[in-house]
Amino acid sequence: MSDQKPSMALFWGCFIALITTSFAFFTRMYLCNVRFPGEFGLDQTEVGSLIGAGIWPFAISIILFSLIIDKIGYRVAMIFSFICYAAYLVIAFMAYSTIQGVEGEALQVAQSKAFNLLYWGSFICALGNGTVEAFINPVVATMFSRDKTKWLNILHAGWPGGLVVGGVLTIMLADVAANGNWFMVLALITVPAIVYLIMLVGTTFPKTEREAAGVSYREMLGEFGGFGAFVAFGLIFMQLGQVFHWNQTVVLILTAIVTLGFSIYTKSIGRGILIFIIIIMMPLATTEIGTDAWISGLMEEPMKAAGQNAGWVLVYTSAIMMVLRFFAGPIVHKLSPIGLLIVSAVLAIGGLLALSKTGNSGLGIIFTAATLYGFGKTFFWPTMLGITAEQCPKGGALTLNAVSGIGMIAVGVLGTPFIGYVQDETSSNTLLASNEQVAQEVLVEKNYLGITYHAIDGDKAESIKDEATLGTIEEAKKAGQFDALGKMAMFPAFMLVCYLILFFYFRSRGGYKAQILTGHDAEDGKFTGGVEGPAA
Repeated sequence: MSDQKPSMALFWGCFIALITTSFAFFTRMYLCNVRFPGEFGLDQTEVGSLIGAGIWPFAISIILFSLIIDKIGYRVAMIFSFICYAAYLVIAFMAYSTIQGVEGEALQVAQSKAFNLLYWGSFICALGNGTVEAFINPVVATMFSRDKTKWLNILHAGWPGGLVVGGVLTIMLADVAANGNWFMVLALITVPAIVYLIMLVGTTFPKTEREAAGVSYREMLGEFGGFGAFVAFGLIFMQLGQVFHWNQTVVLILTAIVTLGFSIYTKSIGRGILIFIIIIMMPLATTEIGTDAWISGLMEEPMKAAGQNAGWVLVYTSAIMMVLRFFAGPIVHKLSPIGLLIVSAVLAIGGLLALSKTGNSGLGIIFTAATLYGFGKTFFWPTMLGITAEQCPKGGALTLNAVSGIGMIAVGVLGTPFIGYVQDETSSNTLLASNEQVAQEVLVEKNYLGITYHAIDGDKAESIKDEATLGTIEEAKKAGQFDALGKMAMFPAFMLVCYLILFFYFRSRGGYKAQILTGHDAEDGKFTGGVEGPAA
């Protein structure tokens, strides 16, 4: 493929497929903040669980499809993703219909049934999202094997681009989302889904770079190794254990079996650099995706005080990401991939800390802080994918996609519920300190991943009629929201330490250089150097 002119129709079809995933993300996240808590009677941690259901299954499909995508072909994966979106819309419509016209005692039963439908519909949607990335990443890396870093960044401009377009459309339907037929908001994904199906169903997909270089399937698995299997399947089994109420022993046994089998078959623990990348991707994904999942809700009150919809914060930061990713090539050339990530981590830390202090600020302060955060998170994901593709080319679709999968499932299993947990705990402690009597009335004890916490029960809070007491409860909730944003800064802080370690590691080896499979050369070399050979 490197000797042929890349098909730009194929590239833009992949780009629109990624836009579809962000349409699905924004519409769900928006409704999780403005409609679903009241619609289904949920606390913040339960909302986090619903958000997670639309995120963690991504890892299952992206990892599993990466294991077999060379066998079944990219077109099959693409069609499967479209089927997932169609099924998601059908189930979401059923959830909406279940609670229409229901009142009294029957409403709680209907809410529970509708919530379960929406949970599993979100699960299927996430499978579709993961399948999209399972085929678009290796397709683009293969199409532009001489310029991976630039084109993976441009491809992933589709994610924030979809957040911008989908966000604007969702905000235009704000009244419908808050008071009307919320299914119509979810149905916005129909447009990009149909477009990418039409563009890609008849196209010719390339053979992967790994296959073209003659790298065996076992060698590809060896790049991922036992450590990658341990983390990936450990997180998958942990999440499945929550869904199906498995004993922790069962989770440990299943993880051990898969890890041992993978290690024996590949005779490898995995590439050292990939192990480090996997570790970084978990807090990275939580910093970007986890914060995006909550930011509209977290910024709702200050934006409302400024007379604006909270969704504009995410639209604005996404617009920054979209523009910057289109111009990633010169920036990478100037700073190098690792240098860019170091700068990004510093900006993300500053942005999250600044956002956490905007609770009583005006619109200008909010967007200044959001700008800093937007610049910080822009290059994290695609640049890490670029580093993976350059340092582990023998891993093919598996290593390129598995790091995304691990990051996404870490968000679903740990990241978004953790942010909800921080909110609930801080709100509970604040309420206890300000009015213990009210706290005893509205706080309930809950459990997540074996951790006991307290949350403000929405139904009990709504039953209180005293305005002063309601104001105390709202202040406690607000304290929890902004405390969560500040504590999120711990993740890019950890990443900064890791990037500095990588910086000094590559510096000791003469600087960052892309590993090139035998028989290939790469224009990435003009940005990063380049080592031609069998990529040890």
